[in-house]
Amino acid sequence: MKQVAGPLICLHLCLLLLLAGCASEPPSVAPESLPSLFDDAVFAAPTERIDVADIFAVDAEMQDFLDHDVSRRVLVDGHVMALVNALNDKEHRKFTYDSVQTRNAAGVFHQHSGNCLSYTIMAAAFAKQLQIPVQFHSVSYGEVWDRNDSIDFLIGHVNLTMGTHKGAAKDRAKVIDFGIFEDTRSEMSEDIGEDIVVAMYMNNRAAEALAKNKLDDAYWWARAAMVNAPAFIGAYNTLGVIYSRHHNLVDAERVLSRALQREPDNALVLANQIQTLANLGRVAESEQLQRRLTQIQPIPPFYFFNRGMAAMKTHDYKTAKIEFTKEVNRASYNHQFHFWLALANFQLGNLYESRTQLKVAMDNSPNSQQHDLYAVKLEKLNELSSR
Repeated sequence: MKQVAGPLICLHLCLLLLLAGCASEPPSVAPESLPSLFDDAVFAAPTERIDVADIFAVDAEMQDFLDHDVSRRVLVDGHVMALVNALNDKEHRKFTYDSVQTRNAAGVFHQHSGNCLSYTIMAAAFAKQLQIPVQFHSVSYGEVWDRNDSIDFLIGHVNLTMGTHKGAAKDRAKVIDFGIFEDTRSEMSEDIGEDIVVAMYMNNRAAEALAKNKLDDAYWWARAAMVNAPAFIGAYNTLGVIYSRHHNLVDAERVLSRALQREPDNALVLANQIQTLANLGRVAESEQLQRRLTQIQPIPPFYFFNRGMAAMKTHDYKTAKIEFTKEVNRASYNHQFHFWLALANFQLGNLYESRTQLKVAMDNSPNSQQHDLYAVKLEKLNELSSR
């Protein structure tokens, strides 16, 4: 069983771990109870600074952008659209989408790259400097998953509203969204506080460090997320996975148990707790939770993909194609599913279908590096097909 952690990250969204709550109001997590979940002594100090103040900080170059690029537009566009239009001015700067790394406001501005959470943070930082009110939103398009090696990530999306409904006509409230899904008819939006956005950012950083096996950094980021927003259960789940990867199974069980006290039907936390209990030799408890998880989630994420990968290993490419097609049909956003379907088709001699799926994989790439990698493979496949 694979471990399930939080965000990497934005497939086409952003690196967040958004967890569904229960129907009834769960008990709150008291901040003073958090220290019992931390085990600082078993982790080395972080290799980078972890400070809330850095997330929305505006440096001199960013202030210069406000004083020149934005200010000259205010009279005509109003403060909100002056900021939006200045950020979208591709003649002066071109921002690209990158789901692999979550950056703070300054990081996005200078690197011209980030995921939806990063861009939302940058927009909020500028809005604060302009004294524009902001409201953050958590947006759901249904479950969106990605996989990095042996960790599966449930990915969420955030955006924000800038301005107020009582403001002047030019500065009326506007929803600013940095995602790339054009069809938002089925989206569900929930207002969230800045404390949750901060926790999401830190949880993303923890997940990204975890994916690179930097467990010490991952621990401190997840810990900071929990301290800054004790109600954000996503960070508890991430910390549980970190403990497990660090072979601190008792700590992992304790933090996941605390998360399940609040959200007893949370599929992500359940999946990780099932594995943790099994590794601790508490088989009966693990099996009991597995039965509950099967009721909640009869067909887990990557189910058909895993079956397809097993078929590929035995060179049963026909079965692999069938299984990968099932996964693509229920999660067409995932570039990995299309790539492996392309590979199965290639092995079956279906070059046209292989090229088609590889093109979709390239179009769904989470960043420019992955896009370029698929582009090279597609070029080689085109060359092979033209012979």
